[in-house]
Amino acid sequence: MAGRLYVVPTPIGNLKDITLRALEVLENVDLVAAEDTRQSLKLLNHFNIKKSLISYHKFNENEKSENIIDILKEGKSIALVSDAGTPGISDPGSVIIKKCIEEGIDFEVLTGATAVTTALVYSGLDTTKFLFRGFLPRENKDRVPIIKDLKDREETLIFYESPHRLLKTLEFLYENLGDRQIAICRELTKLYEEVVRRSLSEALDYYKEKEPRGEYVLVVQGKSEEEKKKEEEEVWQELTIEKHIEKYMYEGISKKDAVKRVAKDRNMAKSEVYKYSLNLSDKNRDF
Repeated sequence: MAGRLYVVPTPIGNLKDITLRALEVLENVDLVAAEDTRQSLKLLNHFNIKKSLISYHKFNENEKSENIIDILKEGKSIALVSDAGTPGISDPGSVIIKKCIEEGIDFEVLTGATAVTTALVYSGLDTTKFLFRGFLPRENKDRVPIIKDLKDREETLIFYESPHRLLKTLEFLYENLGDRQIAICRELTKLYEEVVRRSLSEALDYYKEKEPRGEYVLVVQGKSEEEKKKEEEEVWQELTIEKHIEKYMYEGISKKDAVKRVAKDRNMAKSEVYKYSLNLSDKNRDF
């Protein structure tokens, strides 16, 4: 009978954040697969847990996943841990989980500390919908397509970032998203925890004067209704009233409804806008 894999979140800073269930699992498994065995050994020693460890990191994930599957098939149980937080969330873990599913091997995912939700709540931004993107690629050619895809999303956006890349990433976000609100969360749950809430331009000024240190979570406001309205205004402000009506008609809206929208956009009486539509028909949508 195959063993079981346990995906065990570990504290992101404060060791008191480990759960009783996580400690129970670590006590009872046969083996611990760790992203960094040295870091995990410190954690295990702190709680006086003696276990054999094997390395499981992004550079050996595919190879070690095969080994772990073989061990599980022998009936042994394994705990998978990363340096901090939940394995599989910007850390190794997804490969072995996929293989367990393919092989029909049981696995359990424990709940526990994660920087994503902690930072989101700290941010004060919209928590009803959010999109976690992890670390952006280093090169602009790789991350520009990603940010273009995210630019019009209404969800709160969450990224991870290292200290030596923080300023460059803030500049990139400002250039591509505009001056949105951001919460920059540093060293969460640790002694020097800090949350900086600013606009992106203010955050840039702040970190030009202060050297970034520690690990960061960036929580960025999604596209607001105000921002959408401003962009829509920029589109039609250069148009004549006739072309403004035609623009809506081209999008498939009837002339009657197009007149209503234009009147609302321009804060004009519908009767006044209607005069500009007299020479337009529903078939006249050549915008």
